[in-house]
Amino acid sequence: MATSPVFDTLSSPPSSNQDDPFLGFVEYARSTLASTSGDGGNELSDTPNGGDQPPWCWAVSRILKTCRAYPSGVTAAILLSDLFQAWIEQHKYLTSKRKPEVLDLLEKRQRRARLPNTVTIDSIYEKNFISPSSVIEAIIIDEFLLPGTNIYMLSLGDLWSSCTIDLYLHRRYYDYVGPNGILKKGREIFLTGCSLRTATEGSGKARLLPTEYIIILLDEDEDEDAMLLGAQFCTYSFSSISPSDVKGGTCYSFYARIESIESLENLGNIQRKQITLIDNEGWKMKFLLWGEQVLLANLFSVGSMLALDTPFISNYVTNGREESEELCLEYGSATQIYLVPVIQQEEQVVLSSTQMRTQETKSSQVSLPRDSHGAIDFSKYPFQMYVIDLRDKMSGVSLYGMVASICKQRTNASKTIYHLGIEDESGSIIVKLHFVESWSLARVGVGHRVYISSLTCSINSQRLEVSWFEREPGSSFVNLSCLPALLNSSCLHKLSHLSDISDQTDRTHICHVHLDQIEQFSIQAVLCHSSCSEPVNQRADGLYHCTFCECDCDCDKCTCSFQLHIYVSDESGKVFAWCTGQTASELLQISPDEFLALPEDERAMYLYTLQDESFMVAMVYCKRTGDGHNNTSNGSHFPDWEITQAQSNSPSSDVMFALRNCSSLPDILSVGAHMPLVR
Repeated sequence: MATSPVFDTLSSPPSSNQDDPFLGFVEYARSTLASTSGDGGNELSDTPNGGDQPPWCWAVSRILKTCRAYPSGVTAAILLSDLFQAWIEQHKYLTSKRKPEVLDLLEKRQRRARLPNTVTIDSIYEKNFISPSSVIEAIIIDEFLLPGTNIYMLSLGDLWSSCTIDLYLHRRYYDYVGPNGILKKGREIFLTGCSLRTATEGSGKARLLPTEYIIILLDEDEDEDAMLLGAQFCTYSFSSISPSDVKGGTCYSFYARIESIESLENLGNIQRKQITLIDNEGWKMKFLLWGEQVLLANLFSVGSMLALDTPFISNYVTNGREESEELCLEYGSATQIYLVPVIQQEEQVVLSSTQMRTQETKSSQVSLPRDSHGAIDFSKYPFQMYVIDLRDKMSGVSLYGMVASICKQRTNASKTIYHLGIEDESGSIIVKLHFVESWSLARVGVGHRVYISSLTCSINSQRLEVSWFEREPGSSFVNLSCLPALLNSSCLHKLSHLSDISDQTDRTHICHVHLDQIEQFSIQAVLCHSSCSEPVNQRADGLYHCTFCECDCDCDKCTCSFQLHIYVSDESGKVFAWCTGQTASELLQISPDEFLALPEDERAMYLYTLQDESFMVAMVYCKRTGDGHNNTSNGSHFPDWEITQAQSNSPSSDVMFALRNCSSLPDILSVGAHMPLVR
């Protein structure tokens, strides 16, 4: 494996993570797992070059997954326990005297990359459950008939388990079993769409119920498989399809490489997946999956060769009503799929000298997978990646940084693409966010701290282009500044004084604050677009328009929300800040509808009762300068600081009940001019 010159000079990581408690905990958790991984005996790691420390992005993703599952907060013990269990489950390799000999033979073959949704047979038994979207990468240990029946069973094993499990074979595969069948001992298969029949008094063990979605793996280096491919799949190419022959009942078989896998817009409630295939003549054809069939896409990987026997050939459906003259392939009742998986190539990536020194690694380079297009997969890169490290032909990259700008791309109206400016300690970059339909990340504002994974990097017009696709396997986008568990988990943050935050504008600050007196003119009630939480404007024709999403909105897609400008203080100082949405409602401890329903004098008294209320808040510096559109937080009339989360520290009380039963109000509270609330 040659060393790639592109990565010979991966830059040194910037300053240490001591100033960021979240990153500090990530490193603490990784080192803790590394120190305990040697105690497992039979457990081997799957990190590059056999390292015993989990990849940085894996640890971050797992911590954030737990935080989202426990919004009320987590402890260090909860996080470490969850990480340890997930790490061992994902990477354990149990040796067993009962392991079938055929698995030992399989282990000696060149290993391919595991599919994203793969589960082990051991984990199925442990959880007594399997999700329909889960993938089993299995090898047939035995095939047999249930005694006294004509029901075929397959006994399955995998490389990562000590147990085997029996599968009731779906009847569409009965022609592939028997003395001359291809489904026999030693054959590898992928299956998904499985359900589990749990153990009963009669059976004594759990079994997998029949699934229609089985793919048979072939090996071009095996004579039997090579003969099958040559005899059955080399007659036709995509250019040889004749519409008249299709109508006449001609059955076609094709052998082509998977070029891309993407989700299409739903037709009503029906999901669709599109697999683009390219044959050896360079002709391309779309292979469509509909409804439950989309589960099959879990078994495919870009670069693998697909052998399609008797696909259904139809016209390509562009939407719910129209059909084009373009032909496409579909998964029909007689279709059989074989797969020759892409062999995972690897490339050596040189670590920077600083990474070697700070991480105390004994190796100066790591081996990372490389796909058929030459892109190197960094999803298992051991350390944190920074903006300055990004190069051409990278995939699976994760970044942790601060939002500098957001705007929608206007050049292509048929696609929903946003430009997200993200910066870290090393620099800044524009990331193109590709959405299937519309913006789906809720509120994201300038200054927010985010984690984004599964980025791809490529050179376009002599410039580095970084892209993120909403439904790409492994892709995620987490706004830590709006993550409730961050506010409630002392192990992931440290408290800041308001007097200190002005010197540290590049991070999210957690503070204990009190509310100063709130005036009615500091509050506005506005309609916001539900998907992005940005304000909408009412046009002359009565429709509402969201400038952030650049779309018209019906009333049912809008919600009434507060925008609040307020002074917060602690013993060290005072800061003028703003907030919106649920955060503003939390500070005011009332919903917009309830507040607007109060008479004006009662609003004044209600606001008076909030004075000196104590809160735990998350604050970000939201003022930025530069070209391009930024969202609400960048308006010149907005304060420099945004409160992204708030949680009351005071005992709850039914203030509304007291107000509704109040017979009189002090005159002084109703004196003064105030800006009318607007909807």
